[in-house]
Amino acid sequence: MKLLFSIIIPVYNRPNEIDELLESITKQDFSNDFEVLIIEDGSTQKSNLIVEAYKNQLNLKYYFKKNSGAGASRNFGMQKASGNYFIILDSDVIVPNQYLSEVEKALANNFTDAFGGPDAAHKSFTALQKAINYSMTSVLTTGGIRGKKQAVGKFQPRSFNFGLSEKAFAKTNGFSDLKIGEDIDLTFRLWQNGLETQLIEKAFVYHKRRSSVQQFFNQTFAFGAGRPKLNKRFPGSAKPTYWFPSLFILGIIFSLFLAFIGYHEFLYFYGFYFLLIFLDSLNQNKNLNVAFLSILTSFVQFLGYGLGFLKSQIFIKILKQ
Repeated sequence: MKLLFSIIIPVYNRPNEIDELLESITKQDFSNDFEVLIIEDGSTQKSNLIVEAYKNQLNLKYYFKKNSGAGASRNFGMQKASGNYFIILDSDVIVPNQYLSEVEKALANNFTDAFGGPDAAHKSFTALQKAINYSMTSVLTTGGIRGKKQAVGKFQPRSFNFGLSEKAFAKTNGFSDLKIGEDIDLTFRLWQNGLETQLIEKAFVYHKRRSSVQQFFNQTFAFGAGRPKLNKRFPGSAKPTYWFPSLFILGIIFSLFLAFIGYHEFLYFYGFYFLLIFLDSLNQNKNLNVAFLSILTSFVQFLGYGLGFLKSQIFIKILKQ
């Protein structure tokens, strides 16, 4: 079966991001035809003029709809698409030149009805963005589950870089109404329908993520709060490792209490761990500033996810809400 790619990009008040993303798509080394659909999700800062500027370089379609969230906008785009394989990207990514070629090559070698790709930090990103990317992708912080083949078993694609066949969309109806974790929810429903997913390691994107520590905390808090809801919706999907960030933060609090009364040994463990993060980030990024910031972003990631997870567990398990 010949794959006809339709790239679906929901956007909300981010015309500058769309400009960078579309520019990167024009530089693809891909020789086959593909289309790009921009789904404007009720924005007040529209991207129509940016899209118009690329009409002569790309097969572009632009739709403006009432605000309904990213998941519904992706579904809208897939309903309007002409292709038989949909590639869903967030507006805050940049694709490297070989992205579509790597997707096509991987699917030709091992076709699956869905795939996900990892993310990386572009050289133009700020030091904080590079540190956030490190914290979200490092084996030391997330176990490498977000894009390292040796660290994943059955891969759960993420919506910033997600592929879905026309058949899979028809079987699952696409993304649900969840605001957080809608990509994992879709993955579980794909598996329930007997459809396979895979990680295409070479189909990475440059993902900006959040540009401030507060925004990053809010994002990870939402991720943590969303996980128990997914566990409840899909019984049997829960894993003990989901508790790790919460236990990590509770351990720091307990260690500080012990240090206050004269027992400092537990703090040494955390000091050694953050030293490893610093050295690993320095090795990967070759930048002292990014390495130091990686300590901060890793702590914020654990704090945000851990607190969000605990709050959601209390509401679901204890308060039955």
